[in-house]
Amino acid sequence: MALRVYNSLTKEKEEFIPINPPHVGMYVCGPTVSGESHLGHARPYITFDVVYRYLLYLGYKVRYVRNITDAGHFEEEGRQAEDKISSKALLEKVEPMELVHKYTSLFHWAFRQLNTLEPSIEPTATGHIVEQIGMIEQLIKAGYAYVVNGSVYFDVKKYASNYDYGKLSGRVVDDLLETTRELEGQEEKRNKADFALWKMAPPQHIMRWKSPWGEGFPGWHIECSAMATKYLGSRFDIHGGGMDLMFPHHESEIAQSTICNHASPAKYWMHNNMITVNGKKMGKSYNNQITLTQMFSGNHPLLTQGFSPMVIRFFILQTHYRSTLDFSSEALTAAEKGMKRLFEAFEVLKKLEIPDAEVPSDKELDSKINKLVDEFEEFINDDFNTAKVLANMFEIVPVINSMKDGLIKPYAISTATFKKLKESFTIFLEQILGLKDPSESSAQLNGIIDLLIEIRKEAKSKKDFFTSDKIRKQLTELGIEMKDEKDGNISWSRL
Repeated sequence: MALRVYNSLTKEKEEFIPINPPHVGMYVCGPTVSGESHLGHARPYITFDVVYRYLLYLGYKVRYVRNITDAGHFEEEGRQAEDKISSKALLEKVEPMELVHKYTSLFHWAFRQLNTLEPSIEPTATGHIVEQIGMIEQLIKAGYAYVVNGSVYFDVKKYASNYDYGKLSGRVVDDLLETTRELEGQEEKRNKADFALWKMAPPQHIMRWKSPWGEGFPGWHIECSAMATKYLGSRFDIHGGGMDLMFPHHESEIAQSTICNHASPAKYWMHNNMITVNGKKMGKSYNNQITLTQMFSGNHPLLTQGFSPMVIRFFILQTHYRSTLDFSSEALTAAEKGMKRLFEAFEVLKKLEIPDAEVPSDKELDSKINKLVDEFEEFINDDFNTAKVLANMFEIVPVINSMKDGLIKPYAISTATFKKLKESFTIFLEQILGLKDPSESSAQLNGIIDLLIEIRKEAKSKKDFFTSDKIRKQLTELGIEMKDEKDGNISWSRL
């Protein structure tokens, strides 16, 4: 069965046929590093990590580009265009790039714990100002962008008169022109639906760059178009992100790239659904977000305990990526128990000896195991249905346990079936789903913290209080509290 993916652009499942096989280009919108990543952010990066892993498993040469938005993600739906990085830097009383470094490092640390593979390229918005300015100049020259008071806007109405604006998101431009509300400082636009490509920086704005239109900073949408074009070309295979990015972000990307590159940027658009809390999207605006360090430590009112990063990954993969996933501490506790059961059976399977039987003694069982294992590939090829793959694994668990307990003899299934079971279970669980035994992760974390305690002890003995305090501070930010005991020892606990 060939791989089929749901294309948000055509609203259909389509066979995945790369533009230039065996090469695959994939762009996924990365984090805005003005704060710590929360559980809602984990879903897209785990989802597209599985996509990346499976494409590699199939033998494709994948260039996976995931950007870092470290400037310019201002909210046009707010009362005034505002750069998130600059605003947060002022609140935390640090330089913007200090803030960016802090939260980028924390992002990388958290997603290493979640066992996501690093992208091939991770470009930053601030590292590609020249490319963004170049693209904006192209849009102005083509007549689809205009300059007002040092800011540059994309002319949505003109674009919609020549192209199918709203095809991805289903938005109708006439409705947008009528219903988009008036915002403070936005009266300089020709139409309410126009979006900013470049904003003039007011005197108090920290992050600013020179441009043909004066000092300012880039819009959010132009960043991804410029970086995707630079590293993947005018047209590439997959563009991914959360459903909340379909409009205005991805719709704007399509418009910009279509004018500059004379083609819609991606062949397949893939969008994961949201994680909700009591039916509401998890996010800052709803005051219900749980940061990943809080998830790991359990330090949040909605949590009854801390959860291993692998349990969080497992929890996310138990639901198909295009379905809504509702969070609760109880659901995570159930996922923890289920994952423990699955990995206990997996450890048994790895230790079971392959039976010396070409012909199974129980042909019905042999056929059942073959079918369940063959469906791993069938389900993952059906738009990456990780939920069904895991469901089949759980159907196999009682058989494995019965073999361990002697209720089913190993030779009940054939040598070929047993080898297939062992190999496929390992490949799908570890290599494609990217899951690891959470007990192993906990042991590794304990070992790392013990090592840091020894380094801190040594630093204190040498009166190197800068290093000592830095270790304590950074571990606290990650949800680990160190305590200096009276006897000179150092203990630690999760916050």
